[in-house]
Amino acid sequence: MSITEHKEHAKDLGHVRYALVTTSDTRTLATDQSGKAAQEMLGGAGHACVAHELVPNDAARIRATVEGLLAREVELVLVSGGTGISRKDVTIETLRPLIEREIDGFGELFRTLSREEIGTAAILSRAFLGVARGKLLACVPGSTGAMRLALGRILLPELGHMVHELTK
Repeated sequence: MSITEHKEHAKDLGHVRYALVTTSDTRTLATDQSGKAAQEMLGGAGHACVAHELVPNDAARIRATVEGLLAREVELVLVSGGTGISRKDVTIETLRPLIEREIDGFGELFRTLSREEIGTAAILSRAFLGVARGKLLACVPGSTGAMRLALGRILLPELGHMVHELTK
């Protein structure tokens, strides 16, 4: 089956259930613009939000929240924030151990496309995507622009196909 046929077949598989986690010490659910962008984009594509959680930049709380969401009936857990290089950016180190299979191309493509928008500062992003407990786990930077890029140019075009592959 060609990649075009795979994608067409994946479109017929229905909508994806997802959970959104924002890691931040300063935002609230009301001020979480990247979370709102994610919900608009995923909802606009017909996908269903099962939960939206906001947790501080605390490794134990991030891990517990994500593990709880992975136990729910979702196909995607999308985490926004904590992917930089400052001391409080702990998302990657916290969640990478949950990954059974990393999808390296996501981070590579994210940084390549980010470079078009923010130049060489794109190297500071540690965005990643992987499979955890048979579900997609994506970590993206917390800015609205990063969320729009990750969803609009990478994840949404491939989401149905990826979920299909995980359910084979």
